[in-house]
Amino acid sequence: MDPHKESILRRVINYVEYLSLYEKELYLRRDLPAPKARPKAAAAQTGQKAASGLNPYPEYAPYSSLAQMEAASKGCLRCALGAGRTKFVFGVGPEEAKVVFIGEGPGAEEDKRGEPFVGRAGMLLNEMLEQIEWRREDVYICNMVKCRPPSNRDPLPEEIAMCEPYLHEQLRLLQPRIIVALGRIAAHALLGTQATLGSLRGRLHKFRGIPLWVTYHPAALLRNQNLMPDAHQDLLTLKRMVTSGSLTSEGE
Repeated sequence: MDPHKESILRRVINYVEYLSLYEKELYLRRDLPAPKARPKAAAAQTGQKAASGLNPYPEYAPYSSLAQMEAASKGCLRCALGAGRTKFVFGVGPEEAKVVFIGEGPGAEEDKRGEPFVGRAGMLLNEMLEQIEWRREDVYICNMVKCRPPSNRDPLPEEIAMCEPYLHEQLRLLQPRIIVALGRIAAHALLGTQATLGSLRGRLHKFRGIPLWVTYHPAALLRNQNLMPDAHQDLLTLKRMVTSGSLTSEGE
C-alpha cells in the first residue's frame, strides 16, 4: 500500500478507536433517531451564518474543558432555535463549582448578552443566593436549551432532546455534587416525569447518579411572591445538605 494512504488509514483507525473509549461519555440519546446531515445550503435557508471556523452541526464528543466545549458548540444550528438567536447562551460559572443550577431556556436579556439568568429572574436568583450567603460566582448556571425560544415560550420536547447532550457533557466536565432544577420544565426534562412541582420539591432525586434538588424558577416567584418563603426554605435546605455532605436520596 502507498505509504501516504496507509498513514491516512492508520489515523482514521486511531480516531475511531479513540471515540470507542469514550462511548459511555458521548451521552447520545439512543431512543432518538440520529439527526440527518443537512446540506450547506440549509444554513443559508435558516437565515443565520455560522461564525468563521465553527461547525454549525457539531458532533457531541468529550471535551477537555468547558471553554473548549463552548468554542466548539456555539455555532450550533441543530434545531430551529439556532436560526432565531442573537447569542448562544452556553452557561457561566467556575469549572470546579459544587452546585449547578439549571433553568429552562434563555430569555430576551440572556439572548442579548449571551449569559444565563441576567434579566429580572436572574437578579432575583442573585438576591436569593445572597440571602443564604452564597455568591453567583461560586455556582454554575445554565439552561436546558442554549438558544432563546421565540417569544419566551417553553422549549419544545424535541428542542430539549437535541440540546440535552450538551448539558450532559457540561455536567461530565463539572462533576457537581448536586444539581438544582429551577422550575417545572427543567425538573420534568431531567427526571423524565410529569409530576407536579409541588410533589417533586422537598426531596432528593438523582440524575445520572448526581443528586438533584427541585425548586421554583425565579420567574415563577416574580409572578407569585407568595411562593418566596418556600423557595427560600428550599435554598436553605440545599445549603445545609451541601455543607453537611448529606446528599443521599430516599431509599439509599
